[in-house]
Amino acid sequence: MEPTPAERTPTEPAPPRLTAAVADGVATVTITHPAKRNALTPSMWRALPGLLAGMATDPAVRALVLTGAGDSFSAGADIGALREPGDAIQDLSVAAEEALAAFPKPTLAAVRGYCVGGGAQLAVACDLRFAEEGARFGITPAKLGVVYRSSSTRRLVSLVGPSTAKYLLFSGELIETERALRVGLVDEVLAPGELGKRVAEFTRVLAARSQLTQAAAKEYATGREDRDAHWDGQARGSGDRAEGVAAFLERRTPRFGWTVRD
Repeated sequence: MEPTPAERTPTEPAPPRLTAAVADGVATVTITHPAKRNALTPSMWRALPGLLAGMATDPAVRALVLTGAGDSFSAGADIGALREPGDAIQDLSVAAEEALAAFPKPTLAAVRGYCVGGGAQLAVACDLRFAEEGARFGITPAKLGVVYRSSSTRRLVSLVGPSTAKYLLFSGELIETERALRVGLVDEVLAPGELGKRVAEFTRVLAARSQLTQAAAKEYATGREDRDAHWDGQARGSGDRAEGVAAFLERRTPRFGWTVRD
C-alpha cells in the first residue's frame, strides 16, 4: 500500500505518477517524478491513455494542459526501464503519444526546464507548446541506439520541418527556447515566473470558444479530408453559429453548446 503524505519522511520523494485536475473548463495533467526530473515510468506511460479517454467526453473539460511538477517538464523515459528486452516501453510511449495527439480538444504543453526524449515526444503531440525562458528541448534516441517510430518522426517533421527534425534526431543535442521558438517547436516563450499566468489566460480563451470549430479544425489540421459531410452535419445541428452571431450582435459572451461525444 502506498504511504500517505503524512506517513512519508520529509526526505522521501513522492512516487512517480500522473495527476489530473479540472477547473474552469481546463484539465491540467501533471507529470510527477521529482527524483528523476519527471522521467516517465512504464506505469505512467500506461496510465495516460485511460486518463485522456475519461476527459475526452467530459463536458466539464474544454481544453487540456500537460505540464511537469516543479522545475522540469520531463527528462524523458525512465532509462532503467529500457534495460528490459523487446519494444514494450517504446510501444507504451507511442500509445501514450497517439492518445494525446488524438485528444479531440485543444491541448497545450506548458514547459519549464528539461523537455527531453519521451517528454519532448509528448510535448510535440500537443497542439501548442508554451515554454519558460531557460527550458531545454531534445529528441535523444540516437544517444541510446533507439529507433524513433515512424509516426513520431512524421509528427516532428510536420511541426519543425525535415532539416530541424534531422538535426534533433541525428545529434540528440539540446536546444534552448530561442531556437525552439524560431524553428516552430514552441509557440510562445515567457519570462521566468510568467508561464503559469499566460497559460491560464490563454486556456480561458480556448475554453470560451466553439468546441465544434476547434474539433473540426483539429482534424483538418492533421490532413484528414474525408469528414466534410460529418462536420457540416454537426454544424447544422449544433446551434453554435446562431449563438455566435447573436452574441456578437448583442455584445455578450457566446454560450456555445456543442460538446465532444462518444
